[in-house]
Amino acid sequence: MCIFALMLGLTACDKNDDCTLDLNGNCLIEEIALDGYAGIIDLASRSIVVRLPEGTPCNAMKVTSLRLTEGATADIAQGQVLNMEEAQSIRVRMNDLYMDWNISVLHDEARILSFVANDIYTGIIDEQAKTIIVYVPASVDVRNIVPTIEYSVNATISPLSGVATDFSEPVTYTVTNNTAESKYVVTVIAIGRPKAVFVGAASDMSKLDPEAGAACAWMLANVPESMYASFADIQSEQIDLSECKILWWHYHKDGGVDGHDAFAANAVEALAAKNQLRTFYENGGALLLTRYATNLPSFIGVTGDDEWTTPNNCWGQNEDGAELCGGPWSFRIWDGQNGHPLWQNLVAGDNPQEVYCTDAGYHITNSTAQYHIGADWGGYNDHAAWETRTGGRILGVGGDGAVVAWEYPAHDGKGGIICIGSGCYDWYSYTYEAGYVENYHKNIAIITQNAFNYLTK
Repeated sequence: MCIFALMLGLTACDKNDDCTLDLNGNCLIEEIALDGYAGIIDLASRSIVVRLPEGTPCNAMKVTSLRLTEGATADIAQGQVLNMEEAQSIRVRMNDLYMDWNISVLHDEARILSFVANDIYTGIIDEQAKTIIVYVPASVDVRNIVPTIEYSVNATISPLSGVATDFSEPVTYTVTNNTAESKYVVTVIAIGRPKAVFVGAASDMSKLDPEAGAACAWMLANVPESMYASFADIQSEQIDLSECKILWWHYHKDGGVDGHDAFAANAVEALAAKNQLRTFYENGGALLLTRYATNLPSFIGVTGDDEWTTPNNCWGQNEDGAELCGGPWSFRIWDGQNGHPLWQNLVAGDNPQEVYCTDAGYHITNSTAQYHIGADWGGYNDHAAWETRTGGRILGVGGDGAVVAWEYPAHDGKGGIICIGSGCYDWYSYTYEAGYVENYHKNIAIITQNAFNYLTK
């Protein structure tokens, strides 16, 4: 309904004042178009949506038509240019009444945003090529897969999401949204023997916490013939690891996992499969262990029979209360290790000795599993003592000299292991502050790709 246009402070009229208000008429926008695109008018919500083809610029759109209720006026006019990158407000007046309208644009996007087979296996989307590849275990019947598909708002899709489909051959999905249309070719590949596996306690990757889920999604999209498997799958030998070159475990837990006993209590699923993990390692399989997963080597014989060589200085925050980065967070490359493959091709900062990992506006849990070095406490008087006892090689340290990245080199037929316990190594921010631009955070993916290349060479 229209609103009285009364000034605050008007209280009463004396007999000589004209207090008559004209409340007749309507304040309607009956027609409007921007650059020739007609607006869809919703009177109930007093909103107008202008649909545009995908990619149409909207920062300088001309009002090419405007028709109001006869006798009404508006605070915009035909021929006026509007910046429609954000919604605009239009006030229409009729005598002593007015009505505010909201006008916005909506691009006709037609995209598949996510594709998950059988609620477990996440598809790798190549938006440019309009292809989706889904890797599933050989035990899955590819002739009867139910996809769950997320796609653009207001769009339709064919074949439908949630309908069992035969993927023994590639299937083309068509997404339509007004003027936009996209076709995606979906290929499901059954992997009998994966080359790389992301492991976790969850029964499937959709149940991973956001931090591990982001890491796993990156691997599936960037490492060929990779897949997710649970520790239960590893323990029961449901996954054929005979051609697997590397296992990656990125273990996050809100609040942290501090020390040997805490790890043993919280990583029950992993330790139930420790015999299978040890066999994999001793047969030449490589391991990438990040965040609290860096505790694992001590439990599978990597450091001899001494289980008490787990990181001795650990902490972490909750994901939904993560700390705001006011600028780049970093750790230091250990002396003499600048040429190590792990540190190649990084986005460089001011100090070439530093590995920069975050940008201003990023929220980080600072989840850390490191080794304190010093005669004051912790059992390692100096860095040499740490390397002697653990058999590891230091690759990166924190500002106080704590060991935050290290490796156990391959030897005697056993696989190599890279461990990254720095709190700077973080995949997921629950939100981003205004103005956030990703720059140094790209190094997380670069480091990880370097680790895969190095460990599987």
